[in-house]
Amino acid sequence: MLKAVYVGQSPNLRGLNEEKMNIQFSKYQGAGNDFILIDHRESPLQQIDETLVAKLCDRRFGIGADGLMFLISHSEYDFEMVYYNADGKLGSMCGNGGRCITAFAKHLGIIDSETTFLAVDGLHYAKISAEGNWVELQMINVDQVEMDGDAYLLNTGSPHYVTEASGLDTLDVYQEGRRIRYNDTYQAKGINVNFVEDKTDHLFVRTYERGVEDETYACGTGATAVALSRAKKADQRGHIETPIKVLGGNIKVKFDYDGTTFTNVFLCGPAEKVFDGKI
Repeated sequence: MLKAVYVGQSPNLRGLNEEKMNIQFSKYQGAGNDFILIDHRESPLQQIDETLVAKLCDRRFGIGADGLMFLISHSEYDFEMVYYNADGKLGSMCGNGGRCITAFAKHLGIIDSETTFLAVDGLHYAKISAEGNWVELQMINVDQVEMDGDAYLLNTGSPHYVTEASGLDTLDVYQEGRRIRYNDTYQAKGINVNFVEDKTDHLFVRTYERGVEDETYACGTGATAVALSRAKKADQRGHIETPIKVLGGNIKVKFDYDGTTFTNVFLCGPAEKVFDGKI
C-alpha cells in the first residue's frame, strides 16, 4: 500500500493518517524524459515518503517516470518546483522537468506565455509557445569547467561528466555510464554521465542519469553541459545555438560565451502532456 506523510490537506493529496488516498496527477514528457506532476498549491510541502515516490515512478508497479515534481505556491514568484528522482530522493535541477512544469503551469492557468519560478538551484525564467508544447527555459550561468582526463566536468544545475564517444548508437551506455558514475571519484556524490558524438549538423547525446540509475531518453541539464563543454573545447565565442539529438527527439541549447562565463543559457524543446490520471 502506498503511504505518504504530508502536512495539511490539498485536493490532490488528502488524509494525513488515512490508509488510502487518491492522488491526482498529470504525466508529461520532454523529448522522452517523462515526469509525474502534482499540483500541490493548497498546503505546504513538508515531508515526503521516499518509498511512495519511488513506487509511483516505478514502470511496472506504479505510473512510471524518470522523476516526480510538485508544483507548490510561492509568495514572490509564479510557483516553486520541487523535484524528486525516480529513486525517491530529492533531486538537483532537472532541465526537461523545468520545461515540463512550465507547460503544466500554463495548463493550470497559473501562467500565460512567460514565467519566473523557483527551483533548487535558484530562479528560472521560461517562455512557452501559444500552443503550450514548446518551452525555452533559462538555465544557470556557468563559469567553472574542470577536466578529468579528456572528459569535461561542469554543473548546469546538476553535476555532469561529458566525454566523446564514437559509434554512440551502439554503445552500452548503461554499463559505461554506470562504471563512471560509481568509480572511486564520483561514487559518493554521484554524477550524470554524458556521451557525445559529432554529427554533420548536430550533436548526438546519450546520458546515464544518477537517481534514475539508468540511461534516460533525454537529460536537459546534460544536453546543456554537452553544448557548453563543446564550445569551450573549440574556444567558440559569441552567441551560439547548438542543435542536439537525443533518443527521445530534438532539443536545442542557446547561450553566450565570452571565453570565461556562459550566460543567457536556454534549454529549448518540446514539453507535452501525455495524460491526466488518478492513482
